[in-house]
Amino acid sequence: MKGIILAGGTGTRLFPITEGISKQLMPVYDKPMIYYPLATLMLAGIKDILVITTEEDQKGFQKLLKDGKDFGIHIFYTVQPSPDGLAQAFILGEKFIGDEPCAMVLGDNIFYGNGFNEVLENATINAKKGKATIFGNQVRDPERFGIMELDENNNVISVEEKPEHPKSNYAITGLYFYPKGVAEKAKKIKPSKRGELEITSLNDLYLQEKNLKAEILGEGFTWFDTGTFDSQLDAANMIRTIQNNKDKVICCPEQIAYYRGWISQEQLGERAKVLQKNSYGKYLQKLIQDTK
Repeated sequence: MKGIILAGGTGTRLFPITEGISKQLMPVYDKPMIYYPLATLMLAGIKDILVITTEEDQKGFQKLLKDGKDFGIHIFYTVQPSPDGLAQAFILGEKFIGDEPCAMVLGDNIFYGNGFNEVLENATINAKKGKATIFGNQVRDPERFGIMELDENNNVISVEEKPEHPKSNYAITGLYFYPKGVAEKAKKIKPSKRGELEITSLNDLYLQEKNLKAEILGEGFTWFDTGTFDSQLDAANMIRTIQNNKDKVICCPEQIAYYRGWISQEQLGERAKVLQKNSYGKYLQKLIQDTK
């Protein structure tokens, strides 16, 4: 199973901040924004990850994430020449994906909630069986998102991109799992009126073949699309509250890697030394003490 983090785009909704830095390199409380989608793919057991960036921002991501060794994974990079739609990511990553299933998460999406591991496991199983999976979350402003229409058994009836009159309030989040052959599917998509290869069009191809599943993120689950000032602040406040109340760091790639056996205690200790002057590093040291 391969994974893609789409971290391109110009971030115009966050100007003037993002005139000088990619939004996915900006902090969301105590860690860079891209750590959150990275943690999502790692929770799904994915170790080979392609990070798609703009040409000018790629060095920043490489400096931060390097080759993934700190997290016991393999990180690769490629450039998105222009933001021509989310489905373009699979065409850009065709050689990387090869003949395997692939998950993609948007670089500004944050997921947190009980039972997320099980949800990801179900999506992984679906992908290996030839089924695509999209993730739905109820929102108050569905016209801002791609929307899934569901029947009484949570089967997908239709998908639509930012409709004027939404058929439901279930937004399609920025996390997608697809079976092998997704790059070939993406090549069949025609640009929309916006001139983009829409991810909704890709999902519709799987729907027409009856190969599209939905996982609903229910109560107690939080999803943020941190592409605006307010959503970034809301996400940071939520993460700060959760971490202070539970005395833990959530969406922590080093912890996921350590618990999965991808890095050793010695490697975790080396990482903790680099970060020893803040609470993040102290938390990594605590992980070591608790497992001795």
